Amino acid sequence: MPKLGMEPIRRAALVEAAIAEIGAAGTLDVTVSRIARRAGVSSGLAHHYFGSKEQIFLASMRHIQTLFGRRVREELRSADTPRDRLNAIIAASFDPDEFAPEIVSAWLIFYVQAQNSPEARRLLHVYTTRLHSNLVFNLKSLTNDANAHVIASALGALIDGLYIRQALGENRLDRYQTMGLVWDYLDIKLSQGGER
Repeated sequence: MPKLGMEPIRRAALVEAAIAEIGAAGTLDVTVSRIARRAGVSSGLAHHYFGSKEQIFLASMRHIQTLFGRRVREELRSADTPRDRLNAIIAASFDPDEFAPEIVSAWLIFYVQAQNSPEARRLLHVYTTRLHSNLVFNLKSLTNDANAHVIASALGALIDGLYIRQALGENRLDRYQTMGLVWDYLDIKLSQGGER
C-alpha cells in the first residue's frame, strides 16, 4: 500500500479547520493564521498549499459537497424505483449531518460568496446542476420531459429554501416533516402531470 505523504494530510486538516473556524465565527472573517493554528500547521504552509483564505474556503466547500454526494449515493443504494431514488435524494438533502452548525455556516457563507466570486459561483453551479440532473433523470420516468425539468427546478428551490429556513431556525418542523413537505409537493405535481 502506498504511503500517504504529509501534504494530503495537512491539506485535509486545513480544510477541516477552516470549516470549524468559519462555523465558530459564523462568517468568513477569520484569518488564515487562525485556521492554520487549529490545523496545527504554520500560516506559511497554509498559504503554500492554498494561496489564500478564499481558496481554503473553496476547498472546504468542495469537501462538504463531496460528503453530500457520498450521502446521496448511500441513500440511493437501497432505492429501486425512480420515485424511491427521488425520495433518497430528498432524504440526503435533509440528512442530520447537513445541519451541523459549521456546515450550515459554510453553506450560508458560500451562497453569499457565489454572488461576488466567479470560482464560488462556478462551484455552486456544479452543485445545482448535479442536483437538477439527478432529479430530472428520475422524473423523466414519471412524467414528460418538460414537466421533469419544471418539477426538478421547483424541488431544488424547495430543498434549498427549506434547508436555509431550517438552518436559520425559522422552520419549526423536524427533519421528517420537512421532507414530507417536499414529498407532498412531488406527489401533487406527479398526480397533475399524469404519473406513469
